[in-house]
Amino acid sequence: MIELQSLVKRFGDRVAVADLSLTVAEGELLVLLGGSGCGKTTTLRMVNRLIEPTSGRVRIDGEDTGALAPHELRRRIGYAFQRVGLFPHMTVAENVGVTPSLLGWDTARIARRVDDLLELVELEPATTRDRRPHELSGGQQQRVGVARALAAEPRLMLLDEPFGALDPLTRDRIQQSFRRIRERLGLTAIFVTHDMGEALVLGDRIAVMDAGRLLQVGTPRDLLTHPADDIVRRLMETPRRQAAAIDALLAGERSP
Repeated sequence: MIELQSLVKRFGDRVAVADLSLTVAEGELLVLLGGSGCGKTTTLRMVNRLIEPTSGRVRIDGEDTGALAPHELRRRIGYAFQRVGLFPHMTVAENVGVTPSLLGWDTARIARRVDDLLELVELEPATTRDRRPHELSGGQQQRVGVARALAAEPRLMLLDEPFGALDPLTRDRIQQSFRRIRERLGLTAIFVTHDMGEALVLGDRIAVMDAGRLLQVGTPRDLLTHPADDIVRRLMETPRRQAAAIDALLAGERSP
């Protein structure tokens, strides 16, 4: 469904993304994983043309996105990110309904869509739709952000560290909720994170990046069992160490 063909992005003399080629199958969630400055967010933003590539192409369903007007392209793609970006002067319902309104949906259809989406992200419409963002918790705001990204019924979602600012318990609940939503709707998604645990839990495949280069693409099991180089190996050591530490604690609790 998504093809990145020899993407390059330069900012002056700095190469942020270097000759990157990837495909994302329909219904798949691909994680872009790497540390700060590795090029993962730049890559994501080239998909919906928030950043224009220096060279290379992005194709969605075989169509070159460079031939589309940027605003038309973005209305076809759900986009969720860490800072959420809800409009503070609008209610939850107005925030979720922004894109459908721009697309000319009638008021009744938008209202139905808003309520359906709030239920989908596990927020009660009757007590949530008329509230403003500052009246919500961080986790609730993030759920509204996901609902807004889904409002125009996109088949493709881009997510840039969407849950990174949340506390661990809230983050885990929203991760699990997002997994259910994606499976229910059959969404294709590209998900950016620097968190190895999140990548392993959510990703069908993981693309590891470093200094703008693609190091390895594979399933979570592939990366854990057959890392392509030392950088990937070190990344995978973190969740391994954490799992081993938890196992050791549990074993100690069971011992007399």
